[in-house]
Amino acid sequence: MMSLFKNPRIRGGVHPEARKENLSDEKIVTQFPLPKTLYIPLQQHVGKPAEPLIRVGDKVLKGQLLAYSQGLVSAPVHAPSSGIILDVNDYPAPHPSALPIRMIVLETDGLDEWFTSPVPEDPFQLTPEDISLRVGAAGIVGLGGATFPTAVKLNMGRENQIDTLIINGSECEPYLSCDDRLMQERAEQIIDGVRLMLHGMESDHAVVAIEDNKPQAFYAMQSAAKPYPLIEVRQIPTQYPMGWDRQLIKYVTGKEVPVGCRSSEIGVTIHNVGTAHAVHKAIRHGQALVSRVVTISGGAVGRPMNVEVPLGTLISEVFNFCAVDLEQTARIVMGGPMMGDSLPHTGLPTVKATSGLLALTQHELKSSDVQPCIRCAGCVSVCPAGLRPLDMANNIRVNQLDAAVDLGLKDCISCGCCSYICPSNIPLVQYFKYASGEVIARQQAQHKSEQTKRLMDDRNARMERIAKQQEEDEKARIAAKAERERLKAEQAAQAEQESLA
Repeated sequence: MMSLFKNPRIRGGVHPEARKENLSDEKIVTQFPLPKTLYIPLQQHVGKPAEPLIRVGDKVLKGQLLAYSQGLVSAPVHAPSSGIILDVNDYPAPHPSALPIRMIVLETDGLDEWFTSPVPEDPFQLTPEDISLRVGAAGIVGLGGATFPTAVKLNMGRENQIDTLIINGSECEPYLSCDDRLMQERAEQIIDGVRLMLHGMESDHAVVAIEDNKPQAFYAMQSAAKPYPLIEVRQIPTQYPMGWDRQLIKYVTGKEVPVGCRSSEIGVTIHNVGTAHAVHKAIRHGQALVSRVVTISGGAVGRPMNVEVPLGTLISEVFNFCAVDLEQTARIVMGGPMMGDSLPHTGLPTVKATSGLLALTQHELKSSDVQPCIRCAGCVSVCPAGLRPLDMANNIRVNQLDAAVDLGLKDCISCGCCSYICPSNIPLVQYFKYASGEVIARQQAQHKSEQTKRLMDDRNARMERIAKQQEEDEKARIAAKAERERLKAEQAAQAEQESLA
């Protein structure tokens, strides 16, 4: 069922039951029925949300720009199908809180008609800067879950003279197999995307890293990459969380990313296989990122599958298509069971980060009966970041967040290994997520307080300057008045003397 994974080149981690077998041999379903209404969030990426440039009532085509990116770290949003804009307003977000965020509501017309964009005859004749611009204009972000704008990483790669591009094909989360199927069915397009990314970064070496539990994907990618010596396809051990960037970099290159540094600073950058496929579509066919392959799985799913879904499709429609039994569903998860988000209901849209939608039964969930810690140190041995989870949790329990930060709270990646391995069912990762949010909230409150104090200090200094200036002006006015009276008296005395003479 579960075991620790021992490898001298890998720190920590667990080896959970994969639960991918039922989908790894099934082709991606591409005939998903077009929804009548799509809900498209303006925030589907790291950074600032996109800003709408359309208005209610506008007719749009599939792939047409709906909202433009703001600032350096941002990404535009495009129409997942053709139709009419119904609304631009706040709707529940695909997040555990389901708090409202701004979305564009699109009523589809059933035509699914593409917006045509010019494409280059030979993309490799484009400048690296042009590659980045086209990738950015297509709204492509990291499809492994991080959703960092891809164009920004390409630019950073060029600026930092990246010597190794790693394409992450590990897909180490249980249940998920969308990347596996993508590599099996669209290997040539992915490799083409990798070549284009290398061109965009002016780099000359790429490693496609695939866990060894995906032999068909490995052979398909190896065959597609064979004509290109710059691209190496390599098998890596099956382990969770092998997809963590620092873990993968350490295993593939032997380099360790220093704390507080980016991987680009040591000459390495990572992109997901889905991202490479999206780059191929953007450069070769002028298609923006408007859909993605999603794994639909779990014990309550009647028809588990990997299906290509338009972004903005409500989860309820996806579940209906896959015959999900909601009465048997104990938990809805977006993403994988280890790091995914538990959602409150199905009335939420799919987004660029939606790699999976799981409908889990009670039988698939870990027991919630928390027992006292038995000091087994299992959480320490499996932590890929080399932290002491139990000590951090003990400090968090007594609200000693600063002590938890000193123990490395900010280095926690919320992978869930500690909670998974704990025989006492202590929800360690939940403690860390809470504490991280609380630390951020306190920092924001402190920042706000400091800003308020600075504004008050500035106001007081300004008022002092005004008061001082007024005082000086009053003194000058009194002095001027006295001078005028003196001159007037002198003039009167002189006039009197002249009259006597």
